[in-house]
Amino acid sequence: MPRQAVLLLASLTIPGQPAYLRAARELVASTLGNGCACLDTAVLLTSELVTNSMQHSNSRHPGGTVTIVMIAIPAGIRVEVIDDGGLTGPAVHLSQPGQPDLAENGHGLRLVEILSARWNHYSDAAGTVTWFELLGPPCV
Repeated sequence: MPRQAVLLLASLTIPGQPAYLRAARELVASTLGNGCACLDTAVLLTSELVTNSMQHSNSRHPGGTVTIVMIAIPAGIRVEVIDDGGLTGPAVHLSQPGQPDLAENGHGLRLVEILSARWNHYSDAAGTVTWFELLGPPCV
């Protein structure tokens, strides 16, 4: 079976502090460009994953980092967010029966699940990689 080609579009490592979140969004926006149909979704989902890494992983501690990698895949794009790991992995939290779903936070991975074609995560001793894919014509 022939291997499908992938192409590294961009990569950026930032400190795991909220002040650097804007740099992650700007990387995605500048790499995909204004004419890309999936631009807004890619920026939103990247922002959600980077925010999760900054809030819940060891990347939030002094010296911690978050790396954003953008890859062109045959059917669209893949964005990977790599952090320094932590005690728990990413998980979608569903609302409890009878409880209103009005919390201002805790919905990031649910958005990733709904808006992406595929997403997942894996961890090893070096950290955690959380990724999503958006399908569609190439934007770059």
